[in-house]
Amino acid sequence: MARNRFQEGSGPSQRQLRVAELIRRTLSEVLQRGDIHDPELNRLSITVGEVRVSPDLKIATAYVVPLGGQHADDMFALLDRNKGELRRAVSQGLTLKYAPELRFRLDQTFDNLDETRRLFADEAVRRDIED
Repeated sequence: MARNRFQEGSGPSQRQLRVAELIRRTLSEVLQRGDIHDPELNRLSITVGEVRVSPDLKIATAYVVPLGGQHADDMFALLDRNKGELRRAVSQGLTLKYAPELRFRLDQTFDNLDETRRLFADEAVRRDIED
């Protein structure tokens, strides 16, 4: 496999970041408006926290969490069941050669944020920060 001679770093390119943000916005709007013809999926309130795109822009991994963080298994089953329709709806808002394959993962940044707040509330940590 050929290496990209223009990108020496390990982070995503600007194009990957731009496309990922467009996919995130489009996916959020589609889920919010209820454009998918599945009443069970339309009843859920899903937050799309982040989307990461592969370097060839053919795979998009969406990090999602249901409102309240409950019923994640049901949410993933519904998203997987409607993956084709979601892919088509997202690709209509993009001008890419290929419609990216959508993969869904649980967004754990909110859990990490709660753990960080708990750590900062600890007396020993607060004492170290104030010094």
